[in-house]
Amino acid sequence: MKKISLISILSVMVMPAFAEETNVADVVKDEIATPVIEETVGTNTDFKEPVFEAKKSNPKIKFPHGLQIGAGVSATSGLNGFVGYNNKNFDSFWAKRFGVRLDFGTYSPIKSKMNKKINDIVEDIEKDGVKIGDMKIENFALDGHHFGALVDFYPFGDTWFLGGWRLSGGYFTGKLNLNADITSKSNTVYEFELDGQTYTYDTGYARGKAKVNWKYSGPYVGTGFDLGLFWGIKIYMDAGVVFTDKAAKADLAIPLDGLKVGGESVKDNPALKTEFENRKKAELKDIQKDLDDIKYYPMVKLGFMYRF
Repeated sequence: MKKISLISILSVMVMPAFAEETNVADVVKDEIATPVIEETVGTNTDFKEPVFEAKKSNPKIKFPHGLQIGAGVSATSGLNGFVGYNNKNFDSFWAKRFGVRLDFGTYSPIKSKMNKKINDIVEDIEKDGVKIGDMKIENFALDGHHFGALVDFYPFGDTWFLGGWRLSGGYFTGKLNLNADITSKSNTVYEFELDGQTYTYDTGYARGKAKVNWKYSGPYVGTGFDLGLFWGIKIYMDAGVVFTDKAAKADLAIPLDGLKVGGESVKDNPALKTEFENRKKAELKDIQKDLDDIKYYPMVKLGFMYRF
């Protein structure tokens, strides 16, 4: 009877322990395996690959859009032309407001016709009774050219009408030459004054030559506009100045043949000849002082342009 009781007690103690061990293992298995499976399946089912859309470029910003060419006239450089770039279709605030140009001008193709016209005007002035001292200006000749690089800034971008206004800055270099023959108007004795001394020609005809040569270079500041017409064709205008430290140089050539002072020939008297040259230099020095005060070379241009 005691043996049966002992076995019963041991069975009761062992069986719950075995059962408890088994249940814990199952629970641990369920807790580990089941969530992993559910999480994995859920992740694979809900995942979507991101879709990247390519940004479309504006075809109006591709070359040659923005390329510009122009041709016109300049009051101080003859025929004017330029090539440059400015595209107002850029999305960037600054890119649409900036442009660049290479600008050039020359009198060469038109100087013969232009100089003839100037001489005709001078003759018409004399015929109308307007005298230019006791002298006559003949064979007037003008020649020159310039070359420059510019950066343009359009404050209003592509705004209608106001978008054509620009501020310009850059650098210019060039030259301007003015030549003219100065002759007496009569066949009698011609008299003139040079640095306070009176000289005469008794040959019945006197001829001299006046020259002004200006080689300039320096920074440029100006303004202008592009006024659209149709099909990319525009009217352009520029006005500004070149700040230069190089003043124009004046020269005066006076022939000595027939030149006299107090009835004595200047050419045949070394002392009078030296005095004449010194007086001419003094006269030119006074003229040069006036020219040295001119530090700004003006630029005024008008013409047509085309922007692609």
